[in-house]
Amino acid sequence: MDTGVLRQWFADHQRDLPWRHPGTTAWQILVSEFMLQQTPVSRVIPAWQAWCERWPTPRALAQASLGEVLTQWGKLGYPRRARNLHQTATRIDTECGGEVPSDVETLESLPGIGTYTARAIACFAFGAPVPAVDTNVKRVVARAEEGTADGGHWNAAHGLTTVDAVSATENPSDYCTTQKALMELGAVVCTSRSPRCDQCPLVAQCSWRHAGYPVSEAHLPRRQARYEGSDRQARGVLLEHFRAHPKPIAVDDAIGLWSPRAQARRALQSLISDGLVEQRVDEGVEQVSLSWQRAPGRGE
Repeated sequence: MDTGVLRQWFADHQRDLPWRHPGTTAWQILVSEFMLQQTPVSRVIPAWQAWCERWPTPRALAQASLGEVLTQWGKLGYPRRARNLHQTATRIDTECGGEVPSDVETLESLPGIGTYTARAIACFAFGAPVPAVDTNVKRVVARAEEGTADGGHWNAAHGLTTVDAVSATENPSDYCTTQKALMELGAVVCTSRSPRCDQCPLVAQCSWRHAGYPVSEAHLPRRQARYEGSDRQARGVLLEHFRAHPKPIAVDDAIGLWSPRAQARRALQSLISDGLVEQRVDEGVEQVSLSWQRAPGRGE
């Protein structure tokens, strides 16, 4: 793969994303990576800007309550990410002197940060020459290098090794730019369903194209679980009510916010188990509300 051509394409065609602007801090990049997990860029941009304005440092977020964090998270979805981000901010504040760690191993030890996110932060925030392998990167490299449709057959180790080999260069800056370019190409040109091969800088060297665009044999596309009527929707309805009405309400009233009641009860219990909602007894009545506890052991 001619990564020089790819980097030039990226320089000419990259999207204007705020977390790519000069002066963006490592903390702000970390926040963007949390928000971009399973959420489209268009929805993340305004949420990220508001978040970074309100909590510009890990310590600022650590000093907030979980209820404040969940309320600010709003409708980005998968609120466990907000809880994990809050816990990560607290760990950074208390264990890392308030500075986002730059090494992959320490990053992976923080809540909500896995193999990809740790390497993305290390690479994009600190310029570390490590491969950040998301689905877009896998798809581009699998098509261009292996002639397969999507890299769905890769395990984590193979993905890291393959992308690292493609990106190898003596210049760490070029390495990191290659990671961004692979990701960008997969997001806007070499897409899963409708690749724009006529706009691709790698079209002349694409093994998948030369092989006649074979369909992936690794696995068939999975049908996404239906949201309407799901436990996820029930959780979302309850959580939205708690965000809009911070005062505790009786458990029975909370369960009445969704039908069927058995599903509402299950959804409420899962929110309590996740630590997103707290339960208490007041004058003999079981009540629930958004969790407003502040993280223990936070820095002052």
